[in-house]
Formats: sequence, C-alpha cells, structure tokens
Amino acid sequence: MSDLLSDGGRRLLLGNEAIVRGLFEAGAGFASTYPGTPSSEIGNLLEALSADAGMYFEFSDNEKVAMEVSAAAASAGVRSFVFMKHVGLNVAADPMMTLAYSGVRAGMLILTADDPSAHSSQNEQDNRFYAKLSLLPMVEPSTPMEAKAMVPEAYRISEELGLPVIFRTTTRVNHARAPVEFGQRAEPRTKGHFDRDFVRFVNIPANARVNRKRLLQLNERALEMSESSSLNFVEGEGDVGVITSGVSYTYVKEALKGVSILKLGFTHPVPERMVADFVRGKKSIIVVEELDPYLEDEVLRICAQNGLSVPVFGKRSGHLPYAWEYSPDTLKGVADIAEVTEFREPMPQPDIKLPARPPTLCAGCPHRGIFAATKRAVGNRDVVYCSDIGCYTLGGSPPFNEADFIICMGGGAGAAGGFAQTTDQLPIAFMGDSTFFHSGVNPLINALFNDHKIVMVVLDNRTTAMTGHQPNPGTGREFGGITTEPLDIEAIARGVGAKFVRTVDPYDVKAATEVMKEAIEYDGVAVVISKQACPLELKKRRMLAARTCEVDQELCIQCFNCLRTIACPALIKRDGLVETDPTQCIGCGMCANVCPKHAIGVKK
Repeated sequence: MSDLLSDGGRRLLLGNEAIVRGLFEAGAGFASTYPGTPSSEIGNLLEALSADAGMYFEFSDNEKVAMEVSAAAASAGVRSFVFMKHVGLNVAADPMMTLAYSGVRAGMLILTADDPSAHSSQNEQDNRFYAKLSLLPMVEPSTPMEAKAMVPEAYRISEELGLPVIFRTTTRVNHARAPVEFGQRAEPRTKGHFDRDFVRFVNIPANARVNRKRLLQLNERALEMSESSSLNFVEGEGDVGVITSGVSYTYVKEALKGVSILKLGFTHPVPERMVADFVRGKKSIIVVEELDPYLEDEVLRICAQNGLSVPVFGKRSGHLPYAWEYSPDTLKGVADIAEVTEFREPMPQPDIKLPARPPTLCAGCPHRGIFAATKRAVGNRDVVYCSDIGCYTLGGSPPFNEADFIICMGGGAGAAGGFAQTTDQLPIAFMGDSTFFHSGVNPLINALFNDHKIVMVVLDNRTTAMTGHQPNPGTGREFGGITTEPLDIEAIARGVGAKFVRTVDPYDVKAATEVMKEAIEYDGVAVVISKQACPLELKKRRMLAARTCEVDQELCIQCFNCLRTIACPALIKRDGLVETDPTQCIGCGMCANVCPKHAIGVKK
C-alpha cells in the first residue's frame, strides 16, 4: 500500500490502486466518497494514505453530499475528486446537473464505477448517458495503466474547460491488475479562496439561462478537444474498422486481428470528424461496447449526417448483446458477419459443473439474530418486508425470507410508508447503520409527518460492512489527523420525533423477539436498533474474543431448531446430528439462545 507514495519504478496494481496513484501524481488536494463497489478500494486506500500524501479525504454520509463538498473545493481553487459506484451517481445527479452550469475553478473529476453483469449491484445502468444529459466531458480508461495516466490528463481537460470531467470506469478496469509505471508525485494544494461570482455560482432562473448558453459553448470547445485528444487514436490496418472504448478495447485487441481500431478514451463529446474519417473507405464497421449502444448510436448518427453507407454491426444490428459483461469470445458472431479475416477462437471450456455458491450472511453475523427474532415476532401476520442495499439484503434468502421489496439505498423505509397507506399489511423496513445516515432519516421523518404505521429496523453492525468496512457517522472518524465522536442513532431517531425507540442485542434472540413484538403492536412509527459489531470487523481489529459454541449430544434432541432459526454456516448437520465447526464459529451464542434444551454452550 505504501508503495503508492513512492516515486519512479513499476508496480503491479489494481485499477483502483492505479487511480489513487494518478491522484497523487496530479496533485489532487480534496477527495470525497460514499463507499460502493467496484470503487471501494479507492476510499480504503485514501483513508490510509491521504494524510501522508498531503491531501484531504472524507467518507461523506451519501453521494450527494460527497459531490457538493468536492464541488465547493474545486470552486475555491483546490483540485478535487469525488467517486462512487454507478447507482451512487443517481443520488449525486441533482447537484451535478447544476454544477455543470456553474463549472469549477480548479480541476474536478467525478468517477462513476459502472458494474456490467451487476456483480455487486441492483442494476446494470450505463452512466455514459449522464455525460450527454449534463453536457460534461467524459473520459474512459481501458486498463490500470491508462487509468493512472488519464487522471492528470482529465484534470488538464477539466481546468481548460472550467468544467468537472466524468471519469467512467467499469468493474474489470477497477479490479484488473496490471503493471503501472510511476511518475513523480505533485505537491497538492489543499487551501484556496472562493471569489464571489453571482451570475456563475448562484443559479436562479435568470442566471441559469446565461449559464446554459455558456455550457453549450463549452461543449463545442470540448468537442474540438476530443477531436485532437491523444486519448483517441487509430491503430492497426484493415478494411474492417472497429470502434471501441473502455475495457472492450482489450477484448478487441485479444480477439480480432487484421482490423483497424479507433480507440476512444475521450468519449464525450464523441469526436465526430475523427469517426467520419475513420469510417470512410471501410468495408464494414463493428462497434464494441458493453451495456447500451451509446457509441453505436453516435456512429450511426455521424454516418447518416455525412452520407456514409458503410454497414455498422453491433447491438442495434442484433450481433452483440445488450446485457452483461463482454469477453473476447463475445465477438465471435459479429466477427463472422463482418468478415474479419482472423479471430482468436474461443478457449475450450472444461466439462466441469461447479456447485452453486450463493452469498450468505457470515458465521456469527448479528443480522441472523434480528431476522430470527423478527420472524418469531411476526408469526402469521401479513407483513411486507422492505429491505435495502447491504449485507441485510441477504435476509431475503432461506430460512429468513425477509426481503419482499428492494429498490435503492434507504428506499425500503420510504416504500414502507407507501405500503402502510395503501395496504392492510404491516411494513417492516430493514436498513443498515450507514444507510440510516445515507438516506434513512428522511423516510423516518416522512413516516412521522404522515402518520404511517411502520416498523423501522436499523441493523447497526458498527461499520459499513458489505463495501469493505469503511467508517460512517455512527462509528466516528479516526484517520487523516481528524477524530470525531460517533453519532447516536437512537438519539437521532428520538430527536426527529420517534416515540418508540428501542435498542436490542441481536445475539439475545429471545429478548429481541419480545421487543419486536412490542414494535409490531405499537400504533405508530416504531424504531428498533439491532446493535452488535460485525465479527469480521472485530477480527480485522483483533478484538474478537477466542470462544466457540459446542453441542452436548446427550442433551440434543435433534429438533434442528438452531439450523432452522439461525442457519449459521458454523452449524453442521452430520449423520443426523448437529455439530459446530470450530474453524468458523465465533462463539456468539445465537444458536445456544434458541436451543429449547440448552444443549449448546459457549466455551471460552
């Protein structure tokens, strides 16, 4: 990790590591994020290294705030960097759209990490369209080396135009590993001064109309920059042309031979003259890009406007798929139809069927206890389980089956109010501690304001777990020379007006069940906080006590209540008997808590 602060040499880096190195070489002075895979490692690295690098970094409480603090920094003359996963930009789009009107005074990059194949996301959206929507310039690296090199260049583009630049990556760029050459680190500027400019920075309607025209003019300048940018180039020879960008470029390089390639790294605005010149004289054009036909539609438009009748193969022609990630093998069908002379045949796949391994809550995860308690408390009532984005999403799996409606961060609690008003069912909304601070307070206020009878369960495991154990306002901050006290979820819930607020230990399933019964019967908004630290975080901090659970086979009646209720991976059914796996068990005692015969004990 500390290697990222050294100068010179060559390192084998993840794409996310290479981006951090690019920030150090570009002299970025301010960075902010709300963590989200596949961009999470960037924040983890900056948490550890930003102080030594001389820059400021923060985990903001959501992406909108992260966008706003970085926008302010860049408007005051400090190079800033805000980053998030693709769906995070939906949250941050509100300030970004007007920020495009005002622009910035120092370079600002907005990294959006898209997730083709939805490896760790609730959708597979293509954020390139945000560049068209906002009229902001966009760059896209194809490899970790390009990711590092594009960071300083993107800051140059941003400062020449006075606009933020969208820096779009995808999972295979963020998480690929490749050799990266180091340059010299630049000294970051972390302090600036905001000079007032009422028309530019106060976008009331009269000023917004002025700034809209200014933005359109800047978009024309960005187009000229794209036409001459070194990030866009042609390589190879052949009468079949391939237009591509991002990680798809690496698949083209591996699979297609004897073709001419237009590789676009500055992808908005698309360089129109460059595309038209490339298409002229070609027998056919293949557009290779993951997700939506963003480039393909631009190529078809440019061909139509320039009277070019060259056939274009891609998604619109039905030769390449819309969904999921690509690979070199994806290009086989389009290579045949476009008469590519050489194609690397797909690698033979071994005839091995691996067993499915669905994600599951970890051994000793406290969420198991609150899900078990909720299910017991609910009984035969007709409920709607409104879940959220995080580890607790896995509560939708057997034996809990406690996820009926999931849309976005904080969306479960908001939806719960709608179900409360329009059905006779009881909505129970689950969210994490980080989610509560991200976007959970507003739906709580909304439920109180509109008198929606809901139960909000905040699963406080003392970290932002699924994205890699980042801090949040509930844990406090202890990095970069800044220390802050944790914010108290119970106090906040009471502070906004909730009358029924209880905190439970989910390891004590019986006691948690009684509290959940009270919450279900309460005539109003009930908030239950399930508070117990994530064992993986404790293990990482060397704070996990050395203990395990053991089954007394003489007392066990093989009712399997522990398996049905807690379903912990550390519980094993072998030869009709229940055992614990000492390599996984952390001795949390949840299984002992639900055993009717007290056959399970905790051994220290």
